[in-house]
Amino acid sequence: MELELEGADLKAVLNRLRRAQGQIAGVIRMIEEGRDCEDVVTQLAAASRALDRAGFAIIATGLQQCVVDARSGRLDGEDPQAMRARLERLFLSLA
Repeated sequence: MELELEGADLKAVLNRLRRAQGQIAGVIRMIEEGRDCEDVVTQLAAASRALDRAGFAIIATGLQQCVVDARSGRLDGEDPQAMRARLERLFLSLA
């Protein structure tokens, strides 16, 4: 199953990833500058949340596409149980 992100979904995921990218750059800069540990961890946690949200948005889009494909009878030859197991593994990889 190929993931198809379009329009608002694509923009939202890209914005979250860019936000995480900026936050990670900030963490690197803070470490290089010898900033307070608590500040670094707080910024790192924010970056982690941004990545998680992007991942969940991608998985949600994939699940939505699977449901639509299953309803239209287009599972691209993949067994529905195998697809479910694969999507469950993806979801749990972010949990």
